Amino acid sequence: MNLELQTDELLQKDQDHLWHALYRHNGASSPMIAVRGDGAWFEDIQGRRFLDGVSGLWCLNLGHGRKEIAQAAYEQMTTLAYFPLTQSHIPAIQLSAKISELLPGSYTTFFTNSGSEANETAFKLCRQYHIQNGKPGKYKFISRYRAYHGSTLGALSATAQSSRRVKYDPVVPGFIHVPPPYSYRCPFGDDVQDCDKVAAEMIDQVIAWEGSDTVAGVIMEPFISGGGVIIPSPDYLQRVAEICRKHDVLLIMDEVVSGFGRTGKMFGFMHSEGVEPDIVTMAKGLTSGYLPLGAAAVKSEIYSRFKERGENIHFRHVHTYGGHPASCAVALKNIEIIETEQIVDRVARLSDSILGELRELEALDKVGEVRGIGFLYGIEMVEDKQTKSPASEERMNQILAGCREKGLIISRNGDTVPGYSNILMITPPLVSTESDLKFIVDTIREVLSGF
Repeated sequence: MNLELQTDELLQKDQDHLWHALYRHNGASSPMIAVRGDGAWFEDIQGRRFLDGVSGLWCLNLGHGRKEIAQAAYEQMTTLAYFPLTQSHIPAIQLSAKISELLPGSYTTFFTNSGSEANETAFKLCRQYHIQNGKPGKYKFISRYRAYHGSTLGALSATAQSSRRVKYDPVVPGFIHVPPPYSYRCPFGDDVQDCDKVAAEMIDQVIAWEGSDTVAGVIMEPFISGGGVIIPSPDYLQRVAEICRKHDVLLIMDEVVSGFGRTGKMFGFMHSEGVEPDIVTMAKGLTSGYLPLGAAAVKSEIYSRFKERGENIHFRHVHTYGGHPASCAVALKNIEIIETEQIVDRVARLSDSILGELRELEALDKVGEVRGIGFLYGIEMVEDKQTKSPASEERMNQILAGCREKGLIISRNGDTVPGYSNILMITPPLVSTESDLKFIVDTIREVLSGF
């Protein structure tokens, strides 16, 4: 069978049998079928090469083709293919110890399959922890508008993106949303001088209004990623941590996107000095996407409350594949490469020297603001700089298509807020070469200069 016929047959089978995530079935285009990858680049079935400017789904931190990672999975699968974490196995022991080493203080890790499940785990253990501390009324969670925390029903309840919840509401009760620290479109008014500070104090007020004896936890990303790359000041997170301690509320730090070097620190919260979350959830960069794995790392003093004797004291929660031996082996090798190749420092350096050039695009008429840290950048597109009216759906699609035609894949904040899917997102693999990063900047500059 020649390639053209093979491609047509695969596309037909794809259309007949495969349900794509987030895909709009409008008949306008066929899905891209990837066949191979190398570093930050991949090739589709038609032989076209693209630079993956979004790291797959923000997870392919070490890029394609790391044979040592594949070898780690192979060796583990041929040694011990599977074993549940109702008992134990060596890769999970080693990985949990390594995660604790990377975090400030002592943490105990519960493994899951994904970031959504890691956050679900955090919600359940928070509620149980407070009950076992004699505070059964603490069941509510606070998250921020525009934030994404997952697609499972509990994680979707924390996800304050109305477009993602259409036709799925009502979701789980007990989730409260507060305004984000979004200085470009400050939810407290254009004349507010320190939007971050007001946004932090709003969390304090909401806890007080709800009653601190009813609030179990606050969940947040250190930098809102899928909701539009919103980058608050380090002081913001420090103040939120203080507020949580004041009210005996657990701080859940969602590091699914920002963890393992994406922001130029091993974890994003580490940009704010002195912050020690009660729970750190992670996935994506934990394995660089080579195998599924998520985790909820819990301060050991919190975990200790689940070790006491008594009825229903233990954590009644399990995932069949959570902490799969091969996934844990892959994560260990992934972290080893990150440390050996000094990936975190490299991201910080190249963000300043190359990707930071994206900020110069603010001089263009249709660019409202460029926000970024590490290899996490967002470009807010507008129709008018004075009114900040968001760029149209048509314009955003034209930009993405223009980049794609030149061999660059980037994304935008789709399914976030109706009428405000106007932020381009650039999150390339952390191993992208200097020439890769220059290609990203030059291509985006060229495309945006045409509008």
